[in-house]
Amino acid sequence: MGLEERLPGGILLSTVEKVAGYVRKGSLWPATFGLACCAIEMMATAGPRFDISRFGMERFSATPRQADLMIVAGRVSQKMAPVLRQIYDQMAEPKWVLAMGVCASSGGMFNNYAVVQGVDHVVPVDIYLPGCPPRPEMLLHAILKLHDKIQQMPLGVNREEAIREAEQAALAVTPTIELKGLLRP
Repeated sequence: MGLEERLPGGILLSTVEKVAGYVRKGSLWPATFGLACCAIEMMATAGPRFDISRFGMERFSATPRQADLMIVAGRVSQKMAPVLRQIYDQMAEPKWVLAMGVCASSGGMFNNYAVVQGVDHVVPVDIYLPGCPPRPEMLLHAILKLHDKIQQMPLGVNREEAIREAEQAALAVTPTIELKGLLRP
């Protein structure tokens, strides 16, 4: 004799966080930030064959104020980094970033002074998508993984506490420069 059995039909018991996460994950509006060849695959995802609109991403937003997901597709030059950060800052909370392709994730084959070695040096990244360029199916899979992450995201005070814990965990990690072994000669 639980509470669920005493309630009439059509009543759903859940928390506000779970309902908000369910609604939020189905209404993402991505900002277009295609910088290189990965942008071609990102555009193919919006076509009829892959149809990104079935995941609630009906249109790509041309303005950051209406977007909550930034898909950085391709390499980011040092001159483009401040523009990327400015667009990220203009996006409303909550916002997420997906680094599409090996160039956006780690600089790719462009290991020189002109290219940022990973977009995570400029903005916080939620999902990394490998590949050169990644296929549209891989982008859809990454978006579904982001949906799972969004659905589990806490709200209000719980969110602030989760952010604080994540920052402390990031500070506790050993910096790459201090690592020994294969990474350092």
